[in-house]
Amino acid sequence: MWQHNYAPVAQSIGWSALCAAVPMFVLLYLLAIRRKPAWFAALVSLGVALLLAGLVYHMPPALIFSSVLYGMAFGLLPIGWITFNAILLYRLTLETGQFEVIKDSVARLTGDCRLQALLIAFAFGAFIEGAAGSGVPVAVCAAMLTGMGFNRLKAAGICLLANTSPVAFGGIGLPIITLAKTTDLPLLSLSATAGRICAPLSVCVPAYMVVLISGWKGLRGVLPAVLVCGLTFATVQVTVSNLIGPELTDILSAIATLLALVLFIRIWQPKDGLGAHEGAAAPLVSAGPGLPAVARAWLPYVLLAGCVLCWGMPAVKTQLLRSSIIFPWPALHGLIMRLPPAVPVAATYDAKYSLDWLASPGTACLIASVLAAAFAGLSPRRFIAVFFGTLRQMALPLVAIASVLGLAFLMNYCGATSTLGLAFAATGVFYPFFSAVLGWVGVFLTGSDASSNALFGNMQATAARSLGLNPVLTAAANSTGGVMGKMISVQSLAVAAAATGAQEAQLFRFTFWHSVLLVSLIGGVVTLYAYVIPWMVA
Repeated sequence: MWQHNYAPVAQSIGWSALCAAVPMFVLLYLLAIRRKPAWFAALVSLGVALLLAGLVYHMPPALIFSSVLYGMAFGLLPIGWITFNAILLYRLTLETGQFEVIKDSVARLTGDCRLQALLIAFAFGAFIEGAAGSGVPVAVCAAMLTGMGFNRLKAAGICLLANTSPVAFGGIGLPIITLAKTTDLPLLSLSATAGRICAPLSVCVPAYMVVLISGWKGLRGVLPAVLVCGLTFATVQVTVSNLIGPELTDILSAIATLLALVLFIRIWQPKDGLGAHEGAAAPLVSAGPGLPAVARAWLPYVLLAGCVLCWGMPAVKTQLLRSSIIFPWPALHGLIMRLPPAVPVAATYDAKYSLDWLASPGTACLIASVLAAAFAGLSPRRFIAVFFGTLRQMALPLVAIASVLGLAFLMNYCGATSTLGLAFAATGVFYPFFSAVLGWVGVFLTGSDASSNALFGNMQATAARSLGLNPVLTAAANSTGGVMGKMISVQSLAVAAAATGAQEAQLFRFTFWHSVLLVSLIGGVVTLYAYVIPWMVA
C-alpha cells in the first residue's frame, strides 16, 4: 500500500508546498496572463500535476492515472450533467420564444438593469443554489441576464459574484452537512457559526454587484433596494441557520428576499436613469403579454425550481439514491494510506464512485426541460435538435470541467493538497485568517464547497485544537472562505462561459481580484471572531 509523504522536498513543508502549488500557478498564469481558454489551461495544468505526482511525490503510475480518471468521471457526472441540462432548459426557452415574454415581464416590473440583477442573479440564483447547487444557478441566471441584454462578461461575472453568499448552505445544506460528518462537530453549531460569518458578506454582495454594473454613482441611485435585498437575505440567513439548521437556510432567505424586492419595487423605482446603460431590457411599454402568457413563459423555471427542490428533499432523495450505482474505483480505492497530521489517525483513502443517474440534480433539470418542451408544444424533432445543439455548445466546457476535476483529484490522492493545507496550518497566530484562505484554495481546486469541506474540514479542526482555537470557527471558516473560490474555479468559469459566450480568460481576470478581496474580508471576520468577540462562535 502506497503511503502519503507530505514533505517530499527536503523534508520541508514550506518547500514542498511551493512545489505542490505549481499546477495552480500554471493554471493562474495561463488564464490570467496568457488568456488561454479554460480547457487548454486545465489540460496543461493537469499535465504539470502528472509530473508533480510522479517525480516529486513518487506516486505509482497506476494510482496517478486511476485518480485522474476518477476525477474526470466525477467532473462529467454529476457536475457536467447538471450544467448541460441547465443550459438545455435555457435554450428551450429561446427556441419556443418564451424567453422574450420572460424578459418583457421582468422589464414591466422594472426596466432598471441593477434591480434586474438583484432579482435574478442574487435572489433567484440563491433559491436555485439552495435547492440544487453544483453550478445550476450560475448557468441559469447568467444565461437569463445575457438574454435580457446584459454584456456577456458582466452577466457572467455578476452571477459568479452573486453565487457566493448562498454557497455555504447550497444544495439543501450539503456543504455544512458534509463538514459536520467530516469533523464530528455539532451540525447546528457549524450552521450557526457559518451563518454569522456569512451575514456581513450577504449585506455587502448586492451593493458590490451594483457597483460592478454602474459604479458608485449607480449604487447611490438604488441604495434603498440594495439595503432591502442585503438586509433581508442576511437577517433570514442568520435566523434560519441558527435556529433551524443548514438545510433550508438558502431557500427561505431567497424566498424572503424575492418577495421583499418585488413588493418594494412595486412602490419604488430609481430616478437617476443609470440602470439603462447596459441595455438590460426594453423600457416599459403600455401593452404586454397577459398573465396567462407570462405564467406559461415562466413555467420552465417554475418546473426547474419545483424539480430540484423535490430532488433535494431528504425523503425523496433517499428513494432516488436507491437507483444509484456505487462501486470502488478500480486501482485506487483503499490503496493509499493517509497519515497524521493531515488526518487524526492513519487511514486508507477511499475512492468510491457513485453513479447517481437518477438522484443527480442534473436529472431534475432534464425532467424540467422535457416537461417544459411538452407544455410548450415543442415537437420531439425540435427538442432533439436543441439537445444536440446544446451538446455542441458544451463540448469544450465539459473538457475543461473534466480536466480540472482530474487535476483536483490527482492532487488530493498524491498528497499535494494536504501539503498545502499543512503549510497554512503552520501560520500560528495568523491561522484564523488563513483558515478561510485554505477553504478558498480548496474550492478553487475542486469547484465545490462540499468537496473542500470534506478535504480540509478535519485538518482545520485538528489545527485549531493544537493552537487553542475553537474548531467550530475554523471549520466554518473553511466553508465560508471557500465560497469565494467558487467564482474563480475553472469549473464555474466554464459553466458561466458556456451560458453566456464570454471568454474564460477574460472572466477569470474580471473576477480574480474580487475573489481575493472578499476572501480577505472573510478572513478578517474570522480573525475578529477568534480574538476579539469569541462569543460570536456558536
